[in-house]
Amino acid sequence: MAHQQRRGRRPATPPDPARTAAFRALMAVESEGAYANLAVSEAISRAHLSGRDAAFATELVDGTARGLGTWDAVLAAASGRRPVDLQPAVRTVLRMACHQILATRVPVRAAVDTSVSLARAQIGERVTGLVNAVSRKIARHDLDGWAEELGADPLERTALRTLHPRWIVSEVTALLGAEEAEKALAADNLAPVPTLVVRPGLAEVPELVEAGATACRYSPYGATRPGNPAEVPAVAQGRAGVQDEGSQLVALALARAADQGPWLDLCSGPGGKAALLAGLAADRDHDLVAVEIHPHRADMVARALAPLPGRHQVVVADGRRTPWNPGTFGAVLADVPCSGLGSLRRRPESRWRRKPGDLQDLQRLQKELLASAVDSAAPGAAIGYVTCSPAAAETLDVTGWALETLPVDLLDAPALMPEVPDAATGPGGRCLQLWPHRHGTDAMFCALLRKHHR
Repeated sequence: MAHQQRRGRRPATPPDPARTAAFRALMAVESEGAYANLAVSEAISRAHLSGRDAAFATELVDGTARGLGTWDAVLAAASGRRPVDLQPAVRTVLRMACHQILATRVPVRAAVDTSVSLARAQIGERVTGLVNAVSRKIARHDLDGWAEELGADPLERTALRTLHPRWIVSEVTALLGAEEAEKALAADNLAPVPTLVVRPGLAEVPELVEAGATACRYSPYGATRPGNPAEVPAVAQGRAGVQDEGSQLVALALARAADQGPWLDLCSGPGGKAALLAGLAADRDHDLVAVEIHPHRADMVARALAPLPGRHQVVVADGRRTPWNPGTFGAVLADVPCSGLGSLRRRPESRWRRKPGDLQDLQRLQKELLASAVDSAAPGAAIGYVTCSPAAAETLDVTGWALETLPVDLLDAPALMPEVPDAATGPGGRCLQLWPHRHGTDAMFCALLRKHHR
């Protein structure tokens, strides 16, 4: 009888390598606080995946991490349990099932069957019934249907549909209005094509284009290219690097505002902006000093600057307690630590790790660093206050505080960047705010300040 039952049962499908690698990466994110991009890269390497399998594993990890809060809301409704009460491995398999069923073209039956197979191989037979039942219930609605069923109000429905925490949706909606906010939030869910940047004096954009890249829309130093940047000879040789176009543009804005030297990058790790500024400073025969508080990141800055001509040095120090005399520098970049809400498309799990209270904690540090930047600047010097965040607490509020408290005036940053449309914000439209959905860049903010003359 038992033999007949075994013969009648459909043979178990072994889990495929891509889903197994994605599961292991997501477990590292879940249990060890790993970054999704690093965890999936390691898992892919260990599994020796390439081509379509590597791409699918990356999509599973990014999509599952990106939709974490939405997937957990769906799981709670589909399972009748709080996700936190599920075994972490079961929770991870079911989150992966949510992403496949609700946000990819994987057929529902395939998503259910492979989730059951993955659970059997990684957890055990005892959980396969639960995974099967919950996965089938997930398929009861599409993503819009779940948002309508679970969202208590329009803001919550937008949050569920766009895979963002409610508080981030509220922040973006306050800045852009509901209709454009949805476009901005949708852009956060699209992985960007790698953007390259030449080191001035060492390479030019046509060389990147010859290697298969496409010149950036706005930055004269950048180009985008799918695939591994290390395949480009200029990148492999240190004559070019990887840097979002928005980061290139804010560094260029400061350089255009600067009319004296030397220059200072106050928070320089990991070194992308410092390398671009060093090249631009060398063109004007200015020195560049790059400051980084963490020694390992200072080493990264030093490696980025090493191939560049000109005079530059890296100093390991806290930007709030600088080792030089006040009024030393003719231009200062304060690219301050921030929430990173402007780069959510690059770090899919980060939107769920940040909390609203983080903004106020960060604002205190941002004000201290900006005050130090102004103190370090010579009379008449340009100071660039930069964040990779559009949130008002980190951008316009700090800028307003600086104008009220510090000896500075606000320059017209959009006028210095006329090639970049639809980016003006802040008092009199004199600050820059870039957006993924408008400009194809990270959501970088830049306020350019001029220190008062004596």
